[in-house]
Amino acid sequence: MGISNISKEKATLTYMIRIYCCAHHQHETIDRNLETGLCDSCAELTRYAYKRLSHCQFGENKPTCGKCPIHCYKPDMREHIKQVMRYAGPRMVYRHPIMAIRHLISSLQKPPALPEARQKKPVK
Repeated sequence: MGISNISKEKATLTYMIRIYCCAHHQHETIDRNLETGLCDSCAELTRYAYKRLSHCQFGENKPTCGKCPIHCYKPDMREHIKQVMRYAGPRMVYRHPIMAIRHLISSLQKPPALPEARQKKPVK
């Protein structure tokens, strides 16, 4: 049995946030969390994203967040993660090509159907 898709997503996300944080929050090095190497804002974003991934209704069939029909992030966090991905995405090809290619392949896959609990019920 291999590594779960959720674990792979978390690893990719962590790496992308680290790239972004190191480039944009260098002045906050004094306040960085020694365990994660991230500033408080990026560490909070990571915790929030992990929580969202852990509670994803698609489970192991989860599409990449960009292809997901359910937007589970709060608007401010969603904007923050978009900024991170816009910056770090292109840099992933050079810094971690295998992870970047794996994420690219996942993003090309068709998203699964909505879970039954989220589907609209027909009007009678």
